Amino acid sequence: MAACRAQASCSKEAWLEAAHTFIQETLCPAGQEPNIQLTKLVIDCVKTTWLSQGNTGSIQLLLSFSFVSVQNLRTHQQLPCCSHLSPSSSAHEDAGRNWKSLHREHLLLLGTLTDLPGDLETKCRDGSLYVRDNTGVLGCELIDLDLSWLGHLFLFPSWSYFPPAKWNSSGRGHLELWDTPVPVFPLAITPGPLTPIPVLYPEMASCLLRHRSKFKIVKPNLAGKLVRLSALVRSEKTAYFVLSLGETSPATSQTVSQVSIIVQIPAQLVWHHVLRPDKAYVLTGLRISKIRGHSYYIWTTSPSSHLMLLKPESVQTVELERPFLEAELNPCPMPSKSPDKKEHKGLVRKSKLLHYVGTVTGVLNEAAGLYELDGQLVLCLAYQQFHGLQRVIRPGVHLELKDVHLLQSVGGGTTRPVLAPCFRGAVLLRGFSHQKLGFQTSLQVFGSSLYAHLVWENQLGLPLYLWTTKAVEELAFKLCPFTLRYHQFLKHSPGNPSLGLQLLAPTLALAQPSTCVRNAHSEILEEPHDCPLQEYARLKTPCSFPTLATLKEEGQLRAWASFDPKALVPLLNAAYLPSFELNRCLAWSWLCLLPCTFDPAQVLLGVLEASSRKGCLQLRDQSGSLPCLLLAKRSQPVTDPQLIGCLVRAERFQLIIERHVTSNFPSWKELDMAGFIQNRQARVYIQLFLADALILPVPRPTLHSATLTAPPQTESPHPEGPHIRQSRLFLLSHKEALMMRNSYVPQGTSSEIPQPTLSFHVSGTWLTGTQREEGNQWGPPEALRDENKDQKILLIFLGSSVYWFEFLHPGQVYRLVAPSAFTTAFEAEGSSCVSQHPLELAGCVSCLTVQDEWTLELESSRNTLLPQSSLTQLLSDNFINILVSFSAEILSRTVCESPLACRRKCGNTKAMRRCVKLTVALQIADCEFPPYLDIYIEDPHLPPPLGLLPGAQVYFSQLEKRVSRSNNVYCCFRSSTYVQVLGFPSETTISAPLPHIYLAELLRGGQTPFQASASCHVVCIISLQLLWVCAHCTSICPQGKCSRQGHACPTQASVSQASLRLLVEDGTAEAMVTCKNHHVAAALRLGPSEWTSLLESVREPGSVALQFRELGAQLESSASIQEPLTLFLWTLCTSPSVLRSIVLSFELEKKSSNITPLESSRLQQFHCGELQLLTRVNPRLRLVCLSIEEPEYPSSLGAFASS
Repeated sequence: MAACRAQASCSKEAWLEAAHTFIQETLCPAGQEPNIQLTKLVIDCVKTTWLSQGNTGSIQLLLSFSFVSVQNLRTHQQLPCCSHLSPSSSAHEDAGRNWKSLHREHLLLLGTLTDLPGDLETKCRDGSLYVRDNTGVLGCELIDLDLSWLGHLFLFPSWSYFPPAKWNSSGRGHLELWDTPVPVFPLAITPGPLTPIPVLYPEMASCLLRHRSKFKIVKPNLAGKLVRLSALVRSEKTAYFVLSLGETSPATSQTVSQVSIIVQIPAQLVWHHVLRPDKAYVLTGLRISKIRGHSYYIWTTSPSSHLMLLKPESVQTVELERPFLEAELNPCPMPSKSPDKKEHKGLVRKSKLLHYVGTVTGVLNEAAGLYELDGQLVLCLAYQQFHGLQRVIRPGVHLELKDVHLLQSVGGGTTRPVLAPCFRGAVLLRGFSHQKLGFQTSLQVFGSSLYAHLVWENQLGLPLYLWTTKAVEELAFKLCPFTLRYHQFLKHSPGNPSLGLQLLAPTLALAQPSTCVRNAHSEILEEPHDCPLQEYARLKTPCSFPTLATLKEEGQLRAWASFDPKALVPLLNAAYLPSFELNRCLAWSWLCLLPCTFDPAQVLLGVLEASSRKGCLQLRDQSGSLPCLLLAKRSQPVTDPQLIGCLVRAERFQLIIERHVTSNFPSWKELDMAGFIQNRQARVYIQLFLADALILPVPRPTLHSATLTAPPQTESPHPEGPHIRQSRLFLLSHKEALMMRNSYVPQGTSSEIPQPTLSFHVSGTWLTGTQREEGNQWGPPEALRDENKDQKILLIFLGSSVYWFEFLHPGQVYRLVAPSAFTTAFEAEGSSCVSQHPLELAGCVSCLTVQDEWTLELESSRNTLLPQSSLTQLLSDNFINILVSFSAEILSRTVCESPLACRRKCGNTKAMRRCVKLTVALQIADCEFPPYLDIYIEDPHLPPPLGLLPGAQVYFSQLEKRVSRSNNVYCCFRSSTYVQVLGFPSETTISAPLPHIYLAELLRGGQTPFQASASCHVVCIISLQLLWVCAHCTSICPQGKCSRQGHACPTQASVSQASLRLLVEDGTAEAMVTCKNHHVAAALRLGPSEWTSLLESVREPGSVALQFRELGAQLESSASIQEPLTLFLWTLCTSPSVLRSIVLSFELEKKSSNITPLESSRLQQFHCGELQLLTRVNPRLRLVCLSIEEPEYPSSLGAFASS
């Protein structure tokens, strides 16, 4: 026991010695002798406070506390903490149960409470409070301040300290003083005035302000109840706040008159911490002054003014020289807004001014000044200068809001009511939080300047500001931190707007026109009140910035939701298609989504990059990447690699979803059964014009701009030696397809069997010799070794160098840059890198493989005409199996069998090679009716390049021209083929009517339409065939059973097919027209029920075929004229209801071609009664029916026509 007492005695002496040293170094005035009395007073103050906190036990616990200076807190305390001069604090114990509560330290803090931020002049005061000792100054917050405390030394029994936040540029933390400070020296009690103070009350003061020239009062005193307190407004030159004193009516207890007073003396700004609404005060030594820039006068304090509580026994009403006249007692008119301001009507709402007391329950966006109140309201402090409160406000803080605006249903994605104070309102601190600060995200660290700019420079209204804060979060989530750094995206400074603001600027400019600059004096003083929060309109969300992954997912969802087999294959056609044709129609389809189809409209945003694995351009954000097809503008490709790494923002774009479906529908009857879809995939990509987009370069810490466009680098094969870059200019003349090719591997370099590599070739011409880098520019080119030698070169891009595929286009001049200065960098490899034949085809004598570490730069862009083959080369028989080039518009895209496979078709449909067929309309100058052509794309060119969609304008270079057995011209992709999309499909589809012509116009050797309509007469039926075939193998199905021998079909479904050939004439020419399936019903003039009954009657025999001559019919061997069905068809086909006038829409049976010349006219004999006439007639045309309609006769001929 004695040892314990001795140990305690030693511990106490050590504690007292440490206290003495601390007090002398930290609290004693500098340069003075040690003050023993001060040490004693401080120790006594600590003990007294300790005991007053209810600590009745041993004083030994006090020894666990140590003294801390301001400098120690700022230097060593890196985490938020609190300290309570008591063994336990009930408030802290309650909060301690939460993991978010502050860590408790045993520290004793003493210092002088002041409103000076250091050893500075009085003019530097801005109304803030500080705790100061000999080691430094810390900002602090105190709930109840007494002006008599300023300048005195205090012990702070309960406080918390917070290190500086990342957004705090001052680098200083702050204190929160929870309890009333305890003075070390007794505070002097200020005696009341010996004589009553003469005061003016608000009504009289208002009259004096109005009639200031009639009454002479020197520095009057004003008394009244505080009815309004504005925010503390700080600017570069001054700081001030406005308070309003009022009088209340004894009968109604309502304010009947009030007068405003502006406080702008720096030493008096601290009054803002003292003033409490609904308390009565006296302000002395006031004067009248005029507000600069305004026409009205106001009461203002002077340097000699004082603030004190109003005590009725200490004041008396001042007596004027004469009483006011009755006319002079009329209320003084308050400043009002300018009368020329237009009143808003319609959807504009008015906010409500109210008082509110609540607790902060959440932080929504600290940098933007957005918090949650009581779990149900949004508090927006952005329209005040809230940076002083920003360090204090966190969940658990109690606030009193005076004259705050309530806005409801603001829209823009905000569903809760919003409280927002303007300059007129005040946000008063009523209780601190026991929780520590939340995690400071980079968005909060760097976003403060951006949000401040939106409010104070862009003058955004509250609904738009709330939406903008969410949009900034969306953008930051999309792009940061891997695609962009937060400071690159958010950091804002005058004259250097952040990328975030530049991305939002187009939307903000449309959503809200520019408004006038805010004036704090007007907001506080004018009546009726006018501020940006006074009126608002519900905001319709302007747009959204979805992530690329979200955009892709939404596109796929919509594409598959709209996938309807019955819509892709209309039932009029589907009912006649066998299974393989039906499933082929469903194999490929596409959907184009525009931004306006989303709600809200979508804005595309991403960083442009090129893929070194696929050779395509793509946009990337945090969520992933999305392939894109870019055009600088119509018919102009993207050629500048410096676009890589730039931010692309587009409000106009096309989201393309190509649907690839593998299905095994037995027949059209099962189209609504999704179980027959075996596999489905979607290819999603973007199409846009850069002219419709905002392109923003992203700053990066690089030494040379060329590194921005460099593909993924590989280790240099020459790590030693100088690294002086060298380059060479070349003119690109042709680019070949990007495809899997057999690459050349030198012998002995690898034992593995070489595999096909994704690569492409370009041919061009060296324009200069090698140039070496000299400083920031290129030196003179070296002389060519052989000036007379052809400088044509074949460049091979493989591996990572396919990165440059989308930027290389014929007719442009590029600079090939190598990072090393070895003389062999651009030496051609001769003909060993590829076989001699491709070099001869390209017209080159040598080739060069582009290394992965080499880069490309666009030297000059030229508008060159693309080579076009003539119409003769395309369609004449003098040019067969040649390479042709042309521009065309894609009319349709289907999945079909290879044309070569069709020739070798042997019944095994599963062995057939699939390919893609494009039907295009050639774009030829001065051609009214462009010819149609089929283009086939087979492996290894599958899948086709991006953008080959119906409606797109495309340039095809070096397609192989072929001729089918039916003498139709078609083209095929080859390794030398180059495809350049010139224009995207139109956003609005307008179907033009078919031209109405005479049949003789099709006999002209010049331009004729491929599809047209004509009014003609059915002369006779040539043949008719009705079938029921197996939906799987297309064999005849008598009595609904497949007649195929040897193998049983997996399905017993059968479909009907019909074919009809008829002869028509319109007085100028004759044509043989082939009608298929439902067009046969129209030609026979049968209704749906009649046509269905006719087909059902054919089901039992399985097929019926008739051949007609001019008179009667000749039947096939399987038919008999005595059969009722055959007799009916013969009668129907020869009846006047069939042999009638029609409007025929058709297309040519063969596409435009000069391979087979038109038949010459022939002599034909006609009988007219007894006369025999011999005349020359034109050859018969061969047409395919598209539709048959009945002619519309004029009303005057209606009766005659019907007869």
